[in-house]
Amino acid sequence: MKPLEKFLKKQGSHLAGRPGPGAGGGGGGGGGGGQLTRRPSVSKILLPAFLKDEPPETGPEGDGRWLELRPPEGALRSPTSFSSEELSPAGGVGGGGGGESQLSPEAVPTCCWAPLAEPESPERLLERLLERLAGEPTAPHGHGCGADLLLDDIVLTHSLFLPTEQFLHQLYQHFMTASTIPSPPCWKDGEAMHRKRAVLVILLHFLETYKGILQEEEKAGKVIKDLYLLIMKDSSLYHKLEDEILKLHQLVETVELKVTDESQPPSKQVKPLFRHFRRIDSCLQTRVAFRGSDEIFCRVYMPDHSYVTIRSRLSASVQDILGSVTEKLQYSDEQPTREEALILVAVASSGEKSVLQPNEECVFTTLGINSHLFACTKDAFPSLVPLPDEIQVSPGDTEIHRVEAEDVANHLMAFHWELFRCVHELEFVDYVFHGERGRRETANLELLLQRCSEVQHWVATEVLLCDSLGKRAHLLKKFIKIAAVCKQNQDMLTFYAVVIGLNNAPVSRLRLTWEKLPGKFKNLFRKFENLTDPCRNHKSYREVLSRMKPPIIPFVPLILKDLTFLHEASKTLVDGLVNIEKLHSVAEKVRTIRKCRSRPLCLEMEASPQQLQTKAYVRQFQVIDNQNLLFELSHKLESNSQ
Repeated sequence: MKPLEKFLKKQGSHLAGRPGPGAGGGGGGGGGGGQLTRRPSVSKILLPAFLKDEPPETGPEGDGRWLELRPPEGALRSPTSFSSEELSPAGGVGGGGGGESQLSPEAVPTCCWAPLAEPESPERLLERLLERLAGEPTAPHGHGCGADLLLDDIVLTHSLFLPTEQFLHQLYQHFMTASTIPSPPCWKDGEAMHRKRAVLVILLHFLETYKGILQEEEKAGKVIKDLYLLIMKDSSLYHKLEDEILKLHQLVETVELKVTDESQPPSKQVKPLFRHFRRIDSCLQTRVAFRGSDEIFCRVYMPDHSYVTIRSRLSASVQDILGSVTEKLQYSDEQPTREEALILVAVASSGEKSVLQPNEECVFTTLGINSHLFACTKDAFPSLVPLPDEIQVSPGDTEIHRVEAEDVANHLMAFHWELFRCVHELEFVDYVFHGERGRRETANLELLLQRCSEVQHWVATEVLLCDSLGKRAHLLKKFIKIAAVCKQNQDMLTFYAVVIGLNNAPVSRLRLTWEKLPGKFKNLFRKFENLTDPCRNHKSYREVLSRMKPPIIPFVPLILKDLTFLHEASKTLVDGLVNIEKLHSVAEKVRTIRKCRSRPLCLEMEASPQQLQTKAYVRQFQVIDNQNLLFELSHKLESNSQ
């Protein structure tokens, strides 16, 4: 059993024989996918028990239709404008089982505000938001009361019930209606200008939130440009909303929008992605976010372990990948028969094989740590075997023996912070809700989860490749030190990964090695095990996390678990009406991710050759992820240990 699976099984084993949460969880939201389907992430395969854990005892009250919101004390706020002083490590919102800390009372309005008068349909919800932002006369607290929180909730979660293109098209229609002369007879004097301002506020907030991923939204990009041109032509806005118009212009200029009828942008630089392209100059560079349109190099192997290198979009479908491979192999010139057609297979280091369907896409980032893509005919499928082990066991100490624990922990923190910063906050929602939302790439989140698994296997690999009993005990001591520094650095992702790696069965069974560990470190490791104990919905971890201030790297799988509980515990649509309370809880969880990243990371590290060597080592681990092989190594070291 893999180390992460062991951890997840431990805290999900009490669910045996228990019926799962409410089926569906989606309610038929409006973002249904097209013909292409995403390849299930390997990280999700590693988390089955974890994501089916028992929902927390505390949950949202009421009938799941609306949430009582409170009016703001100040002006509307950008999603990125909250300072760290305004974000406190308070407890989580019901339904997510606590979790990462939420916005503080200083950032969230505190005075009472009446809930929505009645549940709304997806089409009517945006209109109600516009009424709130425009200062609906019937609102009990005046102009725009409490709308900032509702605005952020809807912008973050709108595509759970309404496709992004349709959401933006409705904004466009509302602005057209407000520009109509004369105004509708039911409107008060000046209401047209208020509604135009409300549309502008929503569009600005949308662009601020989505600016990192809008270039992937082709149809949405065209609607945004049409709405932008319509707003810029409205001369009545310039005197009253000069600042907002200027900000809109700056945002549209900054955001790279891809429109279908435009010519293709110039080709981008190919980004390094995979382990078998190890280059020191690439691994030392600061990581940047991947997008589906980015191009990468990838090796696709043949049954005889020869390979072709293809250049492909990150979001390419299996059919596209096979087309590139076929072209490389010059199959197209031979007009192959049906029996000669190629299939694409993911082969893990353990020998497990999975045939990928032609309509699957985004397969590159869902592969396991040492998994590879093979192209073969159906007849050759049974003969596929994994590539030879990439790690050659040779005498002598590895790099981990020559570096200080603090240096390793600091470089791990720096690298994982880069990966964490690359993950757009909406990737967390897309990863869990992608069935409702339709297709949007979550490559950066999947790479971060893969890295978490890689660190766990790195710990086990280094310990089990050490032949000397004394040096193995010293390695255990060093890894416990690394975990301690990671906790001090507030890098809880690496902290968890190291602790899980030390608890991996092939490592934990080494009785003689653990007996040589000093008592001080045994006690420290017990404390770490208690901190990672999943009892009471990870209460110990959540309490420690609530006392931390940004920057923080949280244990990302737990955030996904909380979002999964929100997804499965209630439907998005209840009798065709939007479950606003569920949307608010999901948005609150996303805001905790903002809080973790609300301050920059400042780590002072020397730029000496030794530090650069440590940095390169940390960023390109060579690990064994075959659990059977790890057990073989463990039994060779201590055959009689229990």
